[in-house]
Amino acid sequence: MSNNNEVNGNIKNQKISKLVWLLDECISLPGGYRIGLDGILGLVPGVGDIATSGISSFLIYKAYKQNVPKLIMFKMLINIILDTVLGSVPFVGDLFDFAWRSNTKNAYLLEEYRNDPAQVYKRSAAATGLFSLIIIFIVAFCMISVYLLIKLISHLF
Repeated sequence: MSNNNEVNGNIKNQKISKLVWLLDECISLPGGYRIGLDGILGLVPGVGDIATSGISSFLIYKAYKQNVPKLIMFKMLINIILDTVLGSVPFVGDLFDFAWRSNTKNAYLLEEYRNDPAQVYKRSAAATGLFSLIIIFIVAFCMISVYLLIKLISHLF
């Protein structure tokens, strides 16, 4: 993806562009790096990440109104879920929150979809499939770990 300012300048929908700017890059830091309210609010334990994910869901609503395929909206949801879940981890999650920029990713995804729907759909399908496989692997690993722990405990007692 290209420079975030360049992406925001190319977003045709003004409401989306303003929301992305507010959540991902409204505050300028020394060295040219920009952060937004998503990262700042994410510093508030428990409430910040949930509040910003609710605001971020506006992009999914706009995608729905534009008849964007469900697969691409699911990819957008994955971006928000990653931002919310990983951003909730103390300290490291806060750094992740500033860097991930799920709103910029989602706005860029919408813009790309308008320009090349077939290509974006294909890439979204691949990313969503990979994400699903990772989740299945994690769940299977947890289930096997619990099973082995129960076996170990039953042998000890």
